[in-house]
Amino acid sequence: MNFLLSTAFVLCWSSGFIGAKLGAGSASAVTILMWRFLPLAVILIVVAAAVARLSWRGLAVRDVARQAMIGVLSQSGYLLTVYYAIQLGVSSGTTALIDGAQPLVAGALAGPLLRQYLSRKQWLGLCLGVSGVAIVTMADAAAGANVAWWAYLIPFLGMFSLVAATFLEDRSRRRVAPAVSMTVHCTTSAVVFTALAVSAGAAKPPAEISFWAAITWLVVLSTLGGYGIYWLLLRRSGVTKVNTLMFLMVPVTAVWGALMFGEPFGPQTALGLALGLAGVVIVHRGDTSSTRCVRGIRTSAPAG
Repeated sequence: MNFLLSTAFVLCWSSGFIGAKLGAGSASAVTILMWRFLPLAVILIVVAAAVARLSWRGLAVRDVARQAMIGVLSQSGYLLTVYYAIQLGVSSGTTALIDGAQPLVAGALAGPLLRQYLSRKQWLGLCLGVSGVAIVTMADAAAGANVAWWAYLIPFLGMFSLVAATFLEDRSRRRVAPAVSMTVHCTTSAVVFTALAVSAGAAKPPAEISFWAAITWLVVLSTLGGYGIYWLLLRRSGVTKVNTLMFLMVPVTAVWGALMFGEPFGPQTALGLALGLAGVVIVHRGDTSSTRCVRGIRTSAPAG
């Protein structure tokens, strides 16, 4: 089950870049993000009121507020910085490279913050994963000569935003149902992006079929699939293993782009994909951990 969920997670998470490219020719980034979350938030609220009422029972205002903050970090902050960086001229490959460093940051911080310490094999796997992402995106990184230097700092904000959301969720003493967290996260994002789109005069969606096809793609695969499986795997496998799967995002997106849009797939991409796969295998097999409780938080630490 973990293997199937991991495979689905990588495909669904990578689909976000493909969906963004599908809708890029018909609307601005803030318009796409608004209509990606607004209809979904309405549907989730209706479902929560009609079907999932028991999941909300016993939740305090503090629990909902915490989930709202996680949604701001993991969806609003992360997606807004990624789209804004690309809008400023930072290539998608460079943005993906910076975002691909997230597992290494999460792994390095998991020890002091969550007491989930890494073995030497896991550190080797993390380094291999970073190397694979770097090789895949090296050519794109050199293409932003006319981009302001500060624009490259924006993807870092998105990467740290998602890392912060991951740790905030993992340190929560009260576990909420996935239906609750998804509803709060998407509703928060809908409010944020709608406010931004209205203030920018970009709230009206285009009537083009390609725009709504991209929105459907992003809602079903990227949001429900990507973010939904992300939090599910986080609870089943832990921070390090889940974030290591992020290494596969860039090479999988490259393969997908080659098949769907005819984008080039050369030796660099193949080598990066191989290193990313090797990194994931090493991290997963290098976990000889035993489960323990630290301050009420269910964590995983290497034996000894």
